[in-house]
Amino acid sequence: MINLRRSADRGREDHGWLDARHTFSFAGYRDPRHMGFRSLRVINEDRVAPGGGFAPHGHEDMEIVTFILDGALRHGDSMGNGSVLRRGDVQRMTAGTGVRHSEVNASDREPVHLLQIWILPARRGLEPSWEERRFPEEEREGRLRVLVSPDGRDGSLRIHQDAALLAAVLPAGGEVLHPLRAGRHAWVQVARGSVLLSGAPLGTGDGAAISGEEEVRLRGEERAEVLLFDLA
Repeated sequence: MINLRRSADRGREDHGWLDARHTFSFAGYRDPRHMGFRSLRVINEDRVAPGGGFAPHGHEDMEIVTFILDGALRHGDSMGNGSVLRRGDVQRMTAGTGVRHSEVNASDREPVHLLQIWILPARRGLEPSWEERRFPEEEREGRLRVLVSPDGRDGSLRIHQDAALLAAVLPAGGEVLHPLRAGRHAWVQVARGSVLLSGAPLGTGDGAAISGEEEVRLRGEERAEVLLFDLA
């Protein structure tokens, strides 16, 4: 079974410095029909204006993954970490017992475009931690590259949940196939471009929940960047 979540149906909040699209209920957008999928709780597509950003704020008991599409995002946190994330960079932060962080556009000229993803941890009260890594586009060209996993396989970031995040850059006509073990589910999110998901067309910002299927088959309609979550 495949349930589509169209881009135009997402929640939207425009604060001037921030244009945010919410796949699932978040902040001022609440829809009881869209509260998450399995352990996947948040997919926010954010565009932050030059000089704008999120002042220091707190989180607890959440796995937070940041995926940069364009621009540069300056990160700082109460664990003492600081960095600038750019296209191809992925960050994982375990909020656990509590952490504060800030996220600010590192440019005073160009916007930053990112996806922020929240996944519920397998247990509460984890020790806060942080890691980030660059996954060059060539590693994702025409194939699914594991970015986040519970066991850190293939150099991926380690998450505290039975969930994996994979990403691919598909040329027009390019195809990837991801098998789903019995009892597993998937979420597909199109970051840019357009694809066919088992024959169903998905465009930029569209998502889909997949259950009861043996595989996820994606084919590029035009050059596309796509994320795939493999979920318990």
